[in-house]
Formats: sequence, structure tokens, C-alpha cells
Amino acid sequence: MNSNIQQLVRPGILKLKPYSSARGESGGAEGIYMDANENPFGENNRYPDPYQKVLKQKISEIKNIPAENIFIGNGSDEIIDHIYRIFCNPTKDKAMIFNPTFGMYQVAADLNEVEIIDIPLTDDFQINIEEARKYFDDEHLKIIVLCTPNNPTGNDIRQQDIDFILNNFRGITVIDEAYIDFSRQESYLSKLAQYPNLVIFQTLSKAWGLAGARVGMAYAGEEIIALLNKVKYPYNVSVLNQKAALEALNKENEFEERKVIILSEKEKVRQELEKFPIVTKIYPSDANFFLVKFSDADKVFTELFRQGVIVRNQTTKIKNSLRITIGTPEENRKLLQILQKL
Repeated sequence: MNSNIQQLVRPGILKLKPYSSARGESGGAEGIYMDANENPFGENNRYPDPYQKVLKQKISEIKNIPAENIFIGNGSDEIIDHIYRIFCNPTKDKAMIFNPTFGMYQVAADLNEVEIIDIPLTDDFQINIEEARKYFDDEHLKIIVLCTPNNPTGNDIRQQDIDFILNNFRGITVIDEAYIDFSRQESYLSKLAQYPNLVIFQTLSKAWGLAGARVGMAYAGEEIIALLNKVKYPYNVSVLNQKAALEALNKENEFEERKVIILSEKEKVRQELEKFPIVTKIYPSDANFFLVKFSDADKVFTELFRQGVIVRNQTTKIKNSLRITIGTPEENRKLLQILQKL
């Protein structure tokens, strides 16, 4: 293991002897299964492949990343929890996030008793590098988590700022690219080999339309992937979810067609929103949603909800703002019709 990574890992995790599952021990061999106390009858009666080999191979082909550098989780939420668990000693170590951002980074830290260094984003929702770098020499700062395109603001984070963190921070840098398929910015997957301390999250929940299946991916060097496999629960991604993921990934043409529709609709929605007097600002977006400021966001939210259009109220994070996800053409028309009457 890379000496730097080994120094970052919690001692208890280094010593941990992981659970050895029946399917893991058999290595996926075909035969009569009498090793896992399963019911011999039923359609989904067998435990899934604990290492999702077939699914990883498909993702490897699509992303041009070796399967050995892929970890699959029950959504990205599971993976961020594991990253904290592997590298942060509870009540002792710290992680850095940049707010406003995805709330689970804070929740997972709280669950693992990891102190959060919370750096506010700048007015244009970029990283304040001068403020962040003040903490880089803190021996207890183990992880920096950033999201690009960022949720809920929608914008890409400047690449030069991400590069600065990767080149100057000695801990683990996590880049959450849940919305990267909608962005024109290049994924950091192309730089994975350069940075052994880099972990990249992606998901099938957004552009691939598979939020219900809960399939998240982490890409990292083999040392970090081995650690994730060490701490994960044995059968963390079900047979049904693996099948759903494979079916979606085998429809790349459909994926591309739907993405074109979403991005086209996004531009139409933006143009219409600009016409409404109740809209005071539409923030630039590189994702499949807009953060929109209204003269009275709570009133707009309530009226939309009353008429069956549910958006996300972000007023507690950014005053008078709603996060609006792009829907189907018909759903977008209904949204705009209601807003027009307001």
C-alpha cells in the first residue's frame, strides 16, 4: 500500500479482518450452491455477487477505467460514509466541505463523529482557495469533499482550484461528479492515475435515470478500492439493482437521446423563466437543474406544491431560492404555466 495512504488510514481499519461471505469465498463459481443457507426455491433466492464483477466490467468498458479501480455502492451515500469511516478517527479527525453543497457530506460526518471544516463558497459559488489552504497543514484534516457540478448551485467548480487542492493537499480529495454527464467540463477520471489520493464519485441516479436502483460508483487507485471492499457490507448491491444497472448501461443510445432532450428542455425553461417578473435571478447551471431566486420563494413554492409541482426550497441556504429540476416537456410546460400566472 502507498505509504501516504497507509498513514491516512485509521489503525483499526488496517487491522480489520473483513467478513468473508459465501459467494465471495466461492469466487462466483457455478454449481449446486449449498454453502450460504439460501432457500433453493425462488426467482431471487441466491445472494448477489458481492463484488459486482459483470457490472464493473460494463462500467469499465464505458468509462475506459480498469475494473480494479471501480467500487460500487448502494448509492454514493454509502461510499461517502465508508470514506469517512476508513480515514477519520471519530472525535479526532476532520473533513472539509464547501457550502452550500450536498447535505449528506455533513450528515455522514456527523454520524461518524468527524468534525467538519465548513468553507463558504464565494458569491459566484466557487471555492475560496485562500481560505481553504489555511487548513492544509492541519494533521487532523484527512478529507476534502467537493461537488462539481455542485448541488444545489448547479455550477462547475473551477478546474484550477480543484487542481490546486490535488497538488497541495496531502489527504484524500473526493470529487463528487454526480452531474458530470450534463456538464461540458471534463471528468477527473482522466487524471485518476496522476493522483493516488483522489476518489471520484459518479452515479447512475441522474443522467442514467436509475435513482430508484441506488447504484453509485467510486473510482480510485487500487489501494483505496481495496479499503472500500474491506469495510463494505458483504452484499451491498442487490441482484435486482445490478440487473437494472446492466440493463440501463446496455442502452447507451437511449441514454444519449434522453440527455439531449433534457439539455434542450433546460434551455427552453431558462428562456421562459427569464421573462417572469417574479424571477430575480437564474444562476448559471452545468447540471440538470436550475437554482432560481424569486421575489418571494416561499409563496412560489407553496403555490407550485398546491398545484402538484414539487420543487426544492433552498431558502435556508440561499435566500429566496428554489432548485428546479428539468422534467419531461409536459412537466416543464405545467411548471411554466403556473409560474406565468403568478
